[in-house]
Amino acid sequence: MLRKDFVTLSSLGLLGLYSCGISGVTQRKKPLAIQLYTIRDAISQNPEKALERLANLGYKEVEIYGYNGTFFGKNRSEFQSILKNTGLKVISSHHTTGLLDKSPGTLLNDWEKTVEDLSFLGTKFMVCSYLFPEERTTAHYKKLPELLEKSGEVTQKSGIQMAYHNHDFEFEKWDEKGNIYDFILENSSPELVKMEMDLYWISKAGLDPLSYFEKYPGRFPLWHVKDMQKDSKDFTEIGNGIIDFKRIFEAKEKAGLKHWFVEQDSSDKDIFESISISRDYIQKNHFFF
Repeated sequence: MLRKDFVTLSSLGLLGLYSCGISGVTQRKKPLAIQLYTIRDAISQNPEKALERLANLGYKEVEIYGYNGTFFGKNRSEFQSILKNTGLKVISSHHTTGLLDKSPGTLLNDWEKTVEDLSFLGTKFMVCSYLFPEERTTAHYKKLPELLEKSGEVTQKSGIQMAYHNHDFEFEKWDEKGNIYDFILENSSPELVKMEMDLYWISKAGLDPLSYFEKYPGRFPLWHVKDMQKDSKDFTEIGNGIIDFKRIFEAKEKAGLKHWFVEQDSSDKDIFESISISRDYIQKNHFFF
């Protein structure tokens, strides 16, 4: 074969990839991931079937929630078997503080055992997911950075990174110095405590995530990617709302992004239809990868 013919055929091959969309190529670089809370109703009914449906839609990685000594009623070996059968990989796991109760799987209750079980699954991140309204007091806020650091010291021994996930209340003015989100960032170790930036909630709070990426570069290895309806501000499928994901993803290196998860807290459609719509939009827009 002449060199010019080889070059021509190679070019045609590349053009063929682009004409069909390069999502298949980029998808291998950055697998599609989802927070399982999105499909919580299906998970509660039949975890195996729900995860199989996710895999069939092209999702490859998951962030789990609700660990309480078991994974959706399965011990760690049983759950690992489900993951293996579906080809899914656990990247991250959500946990609450346990400040108000003694629930296992929380930062203050059976944390070492929790870390052990998540490490068994190959998890890379463990995240403090939410502060209940009763926890949002000055006394609890002041303890939070230290609690996150101590939790991070335990996870770090197993090669797992600790992080904190925001909603919108963290951006409300807390004291004369600012909000609780900044307080966490300013009073915790950047090595022990990272942040999982929820792009919907910070947008709903009226703030720009890029301002935080600039101020605290490298602290945001995890993101929740979900969209917001224009008028109601309700959740919607990615691409059907008003959040400028292209602009945000252009700052991913500054943020220190490693993994991001599709999430939709609620929908007026079947939730699997919604996450299919989000998947299709993501695959058509290469800036996500």
